[in-house]
Amino acid sequence: MLNQDIIYVGGGNTRNMMILWKEWGLDELLIQCYQKGIILAGISAGSICWFEEGLTDPLNGPLYPIKGLGILKGSHCPHYDGENKRKPAYRQHIREALIMPGYAADDGAALHFVNEELYKTVSSRKNASAYYIEVKDHKAEETRLDRIYLAESVNSLS
Repeated sequence: MLNQDIIYVGGGNTRNMMILWKEWGLDELLIQCYQKGIILAGISAGSICWFEEGLTDPLNGPLYPIKGLGILKGSHCPHYDGENKRKPAYRQHIREALIMPGYAADDGAALHFVNEELYKTVSSRKNASAYYIEVKDHKAEETRLDRIYLAESVNSLS
């Protein structure tokens, strides 16, 4: 793994993935990969894992907080618009301080971090966005982040 240029982690069950990574020592190895400058990427569970925290979803159960690798600060929620229980659960967990403030991404939106700082957001769907959710005045406040819609970006190059 330390000889790769990029490591991509797909979706699945975040809890099971994190347990297996820890058991196999992949958690520490992935942190070493990041420290070496290898690009880390992923979707769904493969995006939650890079953050300090996220929400995971057991079959037919409520979402609950889970610890990630902690490379990126805060929490993360993928499928923000794609699964009807994600948005309200994430906002509630942040409002009740059960999870740290953090980033949510609609299906089709991506967060690009460089040196642990958000660099830009992009989307492959016209209405897909990313957000930062934090508590203000005892409420979960959602701030839509500026994003680049990739279809417009590609069309402007033609």
